[in-house]
Amino acid sequence: MTTIVHTPTTQLSHSLDFYKKLNFEVLSAEDPTLVTDGKAIIEINPDRYARAGVKSFKPSWTEEVVALEKLTAVTKIDKGYLLSDPCGTWIYLIEEEFEAATVSIEMENPCFGIPGNFMGLSLETTDMEASAAIWTTLGFTQGMGSLDQGWVVYMDASGFGVSLMKPLTCPHLFFNPSLTYFNGKKNPAIIAKIQELGIPITEEITHFNKEGKVDNIIIRDPGGYGFFIFND
Repeated sequence: MTTIVHTPTTQLSHSLDFYKKLNFEVLSAEDPTLVTDGKAIIEINPDRYARAGVKSFKPSWTEEVVALEKLTAVTKIDKGYLLSDPCGTWIYLIEEEFEAATVSIEMENPCFGIPGNFMGLSLETTDMEASAAIWTTLGFTQGMGSLDQGWVVYMDASGFGVSLMKPLTCPHLFFNPSLTYFNGKKNPAIIAKIQELGIPITEEITHFNKEGKVDNIIIRDPGGYGFFIFND
């Protein structure tokens, strides 16, 4: 199984410009349009029915769909199926091998994108158990955290992670879904670079800094996909 990020756009050229500014490499210019930072692979989809979420690829989803239909509504689409996490994130299940990319999305790969070290998807959900049931049925296994803690990470076989957070955990804006980047002490320099590039910052976060300094930021791509660029 391979999982990639899926983001909509009203204008493909604007989205490509956004990702190129952030030093993403264009893997495929069209049909599909794919970019990467070395870890994440992102499909930019101009189709008017496209929604923010993920696409997971493998030859057959028949067994998983039988189980998923007991948890949520599943829609048949061309080449596969469509469902939604309880937080509204769309999950596309595509019945074919993913062969369009020229790089691996193994989490050990170095990131060359400006946002820094990609750590997967972040979702804020009002029903942790229901969200966990869907992702585990899809073949994701539990990594860090736990449902009891109100924060848990599930990962697929390639290392693509999905972090679930319970309500009222994050004292900042939250866009479902959002990409998460953790950069430690490098984050101030990354924030400065993003400011230098003129990329709009959706929120400057000072909540976690005792001196009230901006040490975490949130940006969004033209389709509305969130980027949490944090220091831990």
